[in-house]
Amino acid sequence: MQHFLLSAAARTLSLKAVFRMGEDAAYRTFCELRWPETDGEAICPRCGCTETYNITSRRKFKCVACHHQFSVTSGTIFASRKLSFTDLLAAIAIFVNGAKGIAALQLSRDLDVQYKTAFVLAHKLREAMALEQASAKLDGIVEIDGAYFGGYVKPENNKADRKDRRLLENRSGKRQCVVIMRERKGRSLPFVVASEGEAVPLVRDHVGTLATIHADEGSGWDALHAGWDTHRVNHSIQFMDKGVCTNQAESYFSRLRRMEVGTHHHIAGPYIGAYAREAAWREDNRRVDNGSQASMVVNAAMASPVSRQWKGYWQR
Repeated sequence: MQHFLLSAAARTLSLKAVFRMGEDAAYRTFCELRWPETDGEAICPRCGCTETYNITSRRKFKCVACHHQFSVTSGTIFASRKLSFTDLLAAIAIFVNGAKGIAALQLSRDLDVQYKTAFVLAHKLREAMALEQASAKLDGIVEIDGAYFGGYVKPENNKADRKDRRLLENRSGKRQCVVIMRERKGRSLPFVVASEGEAVPLVRDHVGTLATIHADEGSGWDALHAGWDTHRVNHSIQFMDKGVCTNQAESYFSRLRRMEVGTHHHIAGPYIGAYAREAAWREDNRRVDNGSQASMVVNAAMASPVSRQWKGYWQR
């Protein structure tokens, strides 16, 4: 049987189609996604009035009621953008086509923009994607696991000088734990904590009390038995024990590791959460065609408020 990603059904959007549509069609696409209830006709974000003047020379609108001037990206994560609408759609198409993510350096070369521009744009898309996951509640069978990222300590050249890097006193203090809660045939929720045990309060917030939890033998998960029907599998003996496993969680970490090692090569500590949420989104939508993925990202971006973290000069 042919893999989904190799089939024609997975390819419903191409860069060729994006650049052929032209700036006017790209602009119209953003309008229809921003105001789907009026088929792309502008709605004032300040007072909600549907009657507006169209300032065609600047692609802006003026509200008849409150006289507020706004654009299709005003109040969204693309506010104050300087890239053309075609370039924004192309960037989103490139972004979703990377099964293991897309490096900002490659995005900057494909769009012919500065590296900082591509870096900020990619993180804006990650921020929009993460807003879809924020309110998720998991139920059914939920697999929970943790993996550690960052904090690499280079070993000494001489074997006699090398220290046991497993010991706390020989670590750099920068290592972080990414914990994934993954509902079978459902959503994935990642969190960044210092150790696996610190994720237990997060489980209370995001996993239903009637859920069944599958976890490994790590001592950090012992507290889960008090609140949920929890089953454990000892990975030092076997990967699956009578249907109990964390294979879906391991699949997520496989994708995230390949993003870190093969695509981005290094992920700075403050940004690991953003990349973890991106990997979760890609894992959840891995069987969705790239055209639908791009629509999901654009819809999320147009529904997201102005970014408080990713803003400033680097817009082009």
